[in-house]
Amino acid sequence: MSNSNQPNVLAIIPARGGSKGVGLKNLRKVGGISLLARAIKSAKSATTVSEVVVSTDHEQIRAEALAHGATVVDRPAEIAGDTASSEAVLLHVLAGRESTPDVTLFIQCTSPFINPQDLDAAVTRVASGAADVTFAAVADHGFLWATDEQDAALAIGHDAAHRPRRQDRAPQFRETGAFYAMRTAGLLQNRHRFFGTVQIHQVPTEHGIDIDTEADLALANHDFTATDQLIDVDAVVTDFDGVHTPDTAYLDEYGNESVRVSRSDGMGVERLRAAGIKFLILSKERNKVVSARAAKLNVEVAQGIESKADYLGRWMADESVNPARVAYLGNDINDVPAMELVGWPITVADARPEAHRAARHRLTRAGGTGAVRELAELVLAARNK
Repeated sequence: MSNSNQPNVLAIIPARGGSKGVGLKNLRKVGGISLLARAIKSAKSATTVSEVVVSTDHEQIRAEALAHGATVVDRPAEIAGDTASSEAVLLHVLAGRESTPDVTLFIQCTSPFINPQDLDAAVTRVASGAADVTFAAVADHGFLWATDEQDAALAIGHDAAHRPRRQDRAPQFRETGAFYAMRTAGLLQNRHRFFGTVQIHQVPTEHGIDIDTEADLALANHDFTATDQLIDVDAVVTDFDGVHTPDTAYLDEYGNESVRVSRSDGMGVERLRAAGIKFLILSKERNKVVSARAAKLNVEVAQGIESKADYLGRWMADESVNPARVAYLGNDINDVPAMELVGWPITVADARPEAHRAARHRLTRAGGTGAVRELAELVLAARNK
């Protein structure tokens, strides 16, 4: 690794023009945004990434990459065909660098749902020395089978005579192909993406789709409305416990409480404020930690609120905000009445079922683990669309 505190991380996105399954696949759109642009956006939104490079042999792809802020490396014909390996592309880009990055982050456009926080987590694991390689995968509890030369079924990785329940089986993991974080020195030495200590970074199942056919593209566009909506609002209101925190508290022997919050949430709130979006924390509890966090974020807070719906209704009227253009992020039963007042009722991933049922959108992040940042990015993306 480099001597600086911040490692040099190069994100490389291969995007050739040829594709048998879907013509000019990397320029096709999911949610109105090209697959290439989505990959670049995810990489540039990751706080650990130093630079984003697109390797391509196609002028339209080159133009799209430049338009979205990536550096372009022209790919020679000998590594632009169907038989060229991804490693050949990575090594070609690295060979043209004046300096060698500490970590190489290989991202594929064909995975349209890549969370920048997942990229950061994978990179951090490699940069810290915990792993040489970390890659995206989804859990798979299915029973896998193959066939022999006589078409007889063969059980793979399980005993066909033993059928434990799903919850009693340890999951296997399916490689999604979305991203691979690698220690660059090891990649250059082994010339392959898997070497040394390899670890899985599990991503949500809904992020595991890989675009290979027109049917995959149609499915991704269908899933977009459920997993990656752009939330166009003028104000964001959030609960505190279970949203800004993991719904737990630390209690010392004197009865003093403290909580754990996400630094990335703080950046998300800061970016919302900079964009002129109103922000309110609305909490049933009255606690000094809530006041301290609101002061740190420089946002309005209301505590000790028994009826969040009543308070929210008055607040929207006082602020002259259209309820249809307000997002409310909650996690529990007492959030539901307030959620029903706004155009964008939203829940964190680990919310109560009652809250989920009232939500228009469910985030992929749990409370206290970047959920507020995830919402902020969706709101800001709608502003920039």
